Amino acid sequence: MANIKSQKKRNRQNETQRQRNKSIKSDLKTSIRRVERAAEAGEPTDELFQMAQKKIDAAAAKGVLHRNAAARQKSRLASSLRSQ
Repeated sequence: MANIKSQKKRNRQNETQRQRNKSIKSDLKTSIRRVERAAEAGEPTDELFQMAQKKIDAAAAKGVLHRNAAARQKSRLASSLRSQ
């Protein structure tokens, strides 16, 4: 346990950020999963794919994902949809 006031505050901030990042990542994974399931079922994926792209971009903008990792995820998702 920290004794220094600034470190106690930093610990509180880290926990808040961790929970926020966890929520964003979970939502992101869910939207990607929805696109993949819709593609497997043969359903239209245009709207779902756009929503997933927006969430990936938002995660990158907030610093949850690195911008190159976000670009890679979008590219892989798009190529998997093209191949199906």
